[in-house]
Amino acid sequence: MLIDSVNNYLCVRRGLGFKLKSVERYLRSYASFATARGEAHVISKTAVEWAKQASSENSRARSLDILIRFARFVRVEDDRHEIPASNVFCGRWHRRSPYIFSDHEVGQLILYASRLGPPDSLRPHTYSTLFGLLASTGLRISEALSLCLEDITCDGLVIRETKFKKSRIVPLHATVMRALDNYLEHRRHFGLSDNHVFVSHRGGRGLAYNTVEKTFQQILQAAGIKGNPNQPGPRLHSMRHRFAVKALESCPDSRDRVTRHMLAVSTYMGHAKFESTFWYLESTPQLMNDIVGVCESFMQGELS
Repeated sequence: MLIDSVNNYLCVRRGLGFKLKSVERYLRSYASFATARGEAHVISKTAVEWAKQASSENSRARSLDILIRFARFVRVEDDRHEIPASNVFCGRWHRRSPYIFSDHEVGQLILYASRLGPPDSLRPHTYSTLFGLLASTGLRISEALSLCLEDITCDGLVIRETKFKKSRIVPLHATVMRALDNYLEHRRHFGLSDNHVFVSHRGGRGLAYNTVEKTFQQILQAAGIKGNPNQPGPRLHSMRHRFAVKALESCPDSRDRVTRHMLAVSTYMGHAKFESTFWYLESTPQLMNDIVGVCESFMQGELS
């Protein structure tokens, strides 16, 4: 049955570290659609008719692209599967330009987070430390919320099995380590048994993403931080964007050092692909201006 092939495909790719949550939805949808027609293999005509059900050209193109990858996989063992043409739909995907917090805005975020509750409660210390850590390390919010007490070492933070089951060490600046130590000292006074670094002020459990997101939006509103009209507004992930841009802005000019710097930033941030780091160069106006300036200097013979 087609659904068995889908399950096998998902199992193999997840064994390589892919999560495939949305891919699973698409493929199960196609399997149901095709099975209802009495088909046990990928058929190009059926694939296109299934993809046409999507509400937009981009969605249709994405649906078919996911199915094509699946079809290539299953056709290796059974050539009765057809591989649909890839040029049926003309979808275009544009990655959103990131919102970049200014230094002042980060300071305001931390300040307002420190006012979330009575000074003798843990909540203001938790959120001010969490947001400060995101801004100064570029951690994904999921990585920060997954941190456990034993992950804090003298070498930095141990980030365990994130994308593609990769683990890494994130070194911390001395000021960041001091801020983290101060938070942990406050945390000890509450006698919490949960092993997570960042815990809820109620129940002592690890913070949930939805709770953090809701609190983050409340702080943004209180601090008066909002995006410009027709541009993406600030998100939790914007703290990671800010760190990446700041790190790239400090990149040296010589070509051999640029390569090493880019590789170091990509490794530090745990990017699965090197292109994810390069994307910031073309999506951030300040970095684009810096690139233009360096190119002009090179053309004028000022750089080698």
